[in-house]
Amino acid sequence: MQVITAPIDRSVLKVLASERFGDMVKAVVDIERQVMAIGGELHADEEQLLLEQGSKQEDLWGINLYPDTGTADWLEFDSMINLRPSQGNRSRGVDDPVLQERIRSVVSALIL
Repeated sequence: MQVITAPIDRSVLKVLASERFGDMVKAVVDIERQVMAIGGELHADEEQLLLEQGSKQEDLWGINLYPDTGTADWLEFDSMINLRPSQGNRSRGVDDPVLQERIRSVVSALIL
């Protein structure tokens, strides 16, 4: 697992995908610190790594990235860590469109 703090090329994700899930990379995005953890087997593992590095639970959101897919469909909001009734998120997805856009913005800044 690694924490991405500076932009990386999408080809890095393709290598990670081929090593673990074939076509997908799990990631956890910190929308406040604008960093992301990648390369874990579980979103919970990446979440824990970011928490150990100073992230706050309420700022962390799990996503899946499909590096070989066209840019419109390559990001999927689906993770057990997203189930947060206390924050108004009652699904494995990310229900708030504003929050979705914040996550997309971080991913766009970190993955070229």
